[in-house]
Amino acid sequence: MFHNIPKPIQSRMKFLEKRDAEDRLDGTPRMQRLRQIPPETGRFLSIMAASAPNGDLIEIGTSAGYSTMWIALACIEKGTRIRTYEILKEKILLAKETFSESKLNKFVDLIEGDARDYLKEEKNIAFCFLDTEKEIYEDCYDLIVPNLVKGGILIADNAINHYESLKPMIDKALSNKRLDALIVPIGKGELICRKI
Repeated sequence: MFHNIPKPIQSRMKFLEKRDAEDRLDGTPRMQRLRQIPPETGRFLSIMAASAPNGDLIEIGTSAGYSTMWIALACIEKGTRIRTYEILKEKILLAKETFSESKLNKFVDLIEGDARDYLKEEKNIAFCFLDTEKEIYEDCYDLIVPNLVKGGILIADNAINHYESLKPMIDKALSNKRLDALIVPIGKGELICRKI
């Protein structure tokens, strides 16, 4: 996947990486910043999504579509699509631009709205990346885990840098007898849960 990333995807990734770095330095207000994952987390997501069992791939928190592009590399390999949920209008516009410029529209379904309104209908989840506002992580976890297929994977971002605020959900995942779970020190920390 990484040795033949299509040029339009590479170009858009570089653009968003530059913008994200600038956002972090120039005083852009928090809710307007991209707040995207670092590239090493993106590569990790690609590998995990490509290794997921058959079923649906979803993402909660699209932002400008950077992490979606990494997951979409697995979709290209697997011949499938990803559904990604975003609630903020300005991020939705950026994401649409990303998927158009990176030529990924045929691999990505962008759903505009609160993912929690849709997750009850997601019954066949093979892979989910959770990267949204931290106060709704546990709500999303509670909706996703029952709908993971056997061997399905949930990855939640910020498990190290937001450990204290996410601790109730992390503790729930680590003690859930129906999951194998651990925190991986990549990027800002990834909680990985695999349905047994």
